[in-house]
Amino acid sequence: MVKPARLSSDRLLPAHSVPPPWPGREVRLDGTVTYVRDTPATGPDAEPALYVHGLGGSSQNWTDLAGLLADRLDGQAIDLPGFGRSEPGLRYTVPFFAQRVIRWIEHSGRGPVHLFGNSLGGAISVRVAALRPDLVRTLTLVSPALPFLNFRRSLQGRMLPVLAVPRGERLVAWRLAQMAPEVMAQQVMESCVADLSRICDQRRQEALEEIRVRYQAEHYAAAYVRTFRGLVHSFLRSYLPGADSLWRLARSVQAPTLVVGGRRDRLVDVRVAPQTARAIPDSRLLMLDGVGHVAQLEVPRLVARAVVGLLTETGDARYRSDLAG
Repeated sequence: MVKPARLSSDRLLPAHSVPPPWPGREVRLDGTVTYVRDTPATGPDAEPALYVHGLGGSSQNWTDLAGLLADRLDGQAIDLPGFGRSEPGLRYTVPFFAQRVIRWIEHSGRGPVHLFGNSLGGAISVRVAALRPDLVRTLTLVSPALPFLNFRRSLQGRMLPVLAVPRGERLVAWRLAQMAPEVMAQQVMESCVADLSRICDQRRQEALEEIRVRYQAEHYAAAYVRTFRGLVHSFLRSYLPGADSLWRLARSVQAPTLVVGGRRDRLVDVRVAPQTARAIPDSRLLMLDGVGHVAQLEVPRLVARAVVGLLTETGDARYRSDLAG
């Protein structure tokens, strides 16, 4: 039986605001640059948190949620290799990305952390939590891209033919070159967000700026295609014998976990979030009506209330009376 997530009182969160993206810096780790954004804590007892974005995303995807949680969490958000402002990676597989996250936590000396992952970042975070439980205090998964085989339930299914084309990244790069950044930004928003009226003008402008960064990065198309290929490979491996299955890894996660899914997710099968919550032993599930693939962007206060509920339930007893039923 999956436990429902408990929501904290909204009054425990800061007043509504639209902060700019948190300051970022380049850090050289194992010979390549990882770009990191810091969301400084506003509370004296804040604990370390790490935010991991999804395929095609960046650390900027966590701006609002990290700000809302800053009184409880001292946040860092990283750009995965090949994405955002990080340098390209040697490989683009879930195991490689997970090892990068592990190395970052070790390098920063901030572990164990409250680990957050959206989409691909969710799959990465499950692997990290399973393999290195000593580094993870709690786990929050937003529309995690854990395995499903019916790609008709995902807009990403349209990408599958590209994987069969030799050097398919060249085709993607050509397609990017034919499309204005403004059109691409709108298409990305429409695929990820169920109700675009929830996205303010500032966030739309920032999304456009992120698209322009992608256009300037010669490695981006290859990083995207190879990462998608690596994710599909991890999906297929998960239905074969062996210890590398993401579903087997999920069943071994020890950290208290919150799973958030949007019922209008167009990129990950909407059945995956409940299945993830059933797989992870100590989990809570929050399914959101009328919400898409990036709930932390679309309804950040709701997600923040669920996170504070998780933190309160598993940690600080001072706020437990403020949990709503």
